Amino acid sequence: MAGVAMFTLGGTIAMAGSRGDGAGGPVVARLSGADLTAAVPALGDVGVPLEVHDIEAVGSANLTFARIGALVESASQAVAAGAIGVVVTQGTDTLEETAFLVDLLWAHAEPFVLTGAMRNPTLAGPDGPANLLAAVRTAASPAARGLGALAVVNDEIHAARWVRKTHSTSTATFASPNAGPIGHVIEGRVRVLTTPARHRPLPLGELTVEQIRVALHTVTLDDDADGLAAQVETAQGLVVAGFGVGHVPAALADLLGTLAARMPVVLASRTGSGSVLRHTYGSIGSETDLLRRGLISAGLLDPYKARVLLRVLLARGADREAVVAAFEEHG
Repeated sequence: MAGVAMFTLGGTIAMAGSRGDGAGGPVVARLSGADLTAAVPALGDVGVPLEVHDIEAVGSANLTFARIGALVESASQAVAAGAIGVVVTQGTDTLEETAFLVDLLWAHAEPFVLTGAMRNPTLAGPDGPANLLAAVRTAASPAARGLGALAVVNDEIHAARWVRKTHSTSTATFASPNAGPIGHVIEGRVRVLTTPARHRPLPLGELTVEQIRVALHTVTLDDDADGLAAQVETAQGLVVAGFGVGHVPAALADLLGTLAARMPVVLASRTGSGSVLRHTYGSIGSETDLLRRGLISAGLLDPYKARVLLRVLLARGADREAVVAAFEEHG
């Protein structure tokens, strides 16, 4: 097919009806891809055919690395069959993580666009139809080729490596704090304003991640080493979301150094934007101290994306040198 392949995974964009008997009850995933496209007549004006594939109607909280790996494989097969782009509809709760995982794996020039909704179709002003239309337009646009995985929401085009969900309910929840959107959909036209460099994709294959445990520890005021030690007992890797530019309480420094001697420990910032520094502060528990103890800088990657990258690397058997190199490249 010389068109766009669309895969549906459920989420708010596909929710309608009520789990209870009366109106106004909690909505559940019920809409199919045909239902979603029927609500957007303007899809017919995009000028390319749309081939819909209904996958599992699952909330994004229940998505897994293995499911996303299988989705990437299906999307790759669609591209091999002639698709000029891919659109995936899913829940927004984990979209920033699934988009980054896809971006790590996607080896094609054809755009891979993820979208969703914040307002379900039973509410006034649902945003799903407009987001779907913008996503399909982006996937069909030659301007989006070579950009990897993209999140298209609210007529904004975001690179997967930078996009964050920043608000629990706002339709403008998705933002890229470190870079801003790389493009917009304006009057139906896809305008790409900047083209970020593509990173080398990781080899596509079965993601054997089930046995790989990567802990994520967010540092908090008066944090203690005992709780962290218990958290990582069965882990093969650890991401530490530190204060500010990459700081932790001094009481954690020795333990983190010990852990870094036996497994990769990645240092990120819990702030949601900005980079971990390398050599500005020198006290115990500072970024300089922690990197000297063997921690690996996440750079500009937020803790959630850092965990995605580390888990994929460990699932593929990467050694410490390869992990360091990957974070240098992606962070």
